[in-house]
This record gives sequence, structure tokens and C-alpha cells, in this order.
Amino acid sequence: MKEISAGGVVYRKHQGKIQLLLISDRFGYETLPKGKQEPGETIEETALREIEEETGIIGKIIAPLHIATYQYQHEKRGRIDKEVTYFLVEAIKGEETPQLSEIDGVRWLDPQTAWQLQWERGYENNRIVFAKAFQALGLKNKEGDLRVDHCEPH
Repeated sequence: MKEISAGGVVYRKHQGKIQLLLISDRFGYETLPKGKQEPGETIEETALREIEEETGIIGKIIAPLHIATYQYQHEKRGRIDKEVTYFLVEAIKGEETPQLSEIDGVRWLDPQTAWQLQWERGYENNRIVFAKAFQALGLKNKEGDLRVDHCEPH
């Protein structure tokens, strides 16, 4: 069975500085907003709808970032082949409001803190998404090393 999802790295400019939006999921990870595609939706519509539902933030897509593929085991449906398309999304309005039925929290962070949390408490397959978002935004991590090949899962 195949499952299609979409989401994004959401950013805003706040007091002249870029901030990134992270969510805390119910499994204790820091991650990105994403969710399943509904019938009749484009992948872009899915990403924007899921971001708004999970975080309360309305955004606009700036660029595609990455398509992640992986498998997981569902207790009732068996093995699921998952494909998640991530976009770089600029926040245009809304207040951060977590969808508590799905996630534990949502917050804006400076890029360095977001990068550090992703590496310490994030999903490994999101590392390349973060690296591509940092490149697209012209950001660097504190080590100054954002080569995408350093972010691939081993």
C-alpha cells in the first residue's frame, strides 16, 4: 500500500530575522508539519492544508525541496510505502496553534536552534530537507557546513 503526504519547512521574517517553524510530535520528536493527501488535492494543496491544520499558519509555497520515501509497518494495514513531498513555505498569516489531536506543540525558532533540534531530536530523513531549506534561504548552520551529502541517512 502506498501513502502520499506533503508538508514543508515554514519560515517567516520576524524583526528582520528568519525564523523556522517546528512541531513537537506525539512521539517526542521535533519535526515538520505534514500530512496525507486527500482525494482531488494537488500535492501543493495538501502541503498548505496540512501546515494550516497542524500549526494554524497560512503559507505560500516558495519552492519544492525534497521528496522523501520510506516504509513503515502499520498495525492493521501492514507495510506502507510512504512518499512525502516537502516544500519551502513562507508564512503569510495566522497564529501558531497546535492541532493537539495530532501534535504536542508548535513554535518559531531561530535557524540555529531549529537545526540543532532537528539533529538531536528529529527524524533522520528530515535532515536533507532541512539542509535544502537552509540552502534555499541562504542560511548556514553554526559549523558552516550545509552540503546536502552530509545529511543523507547512512
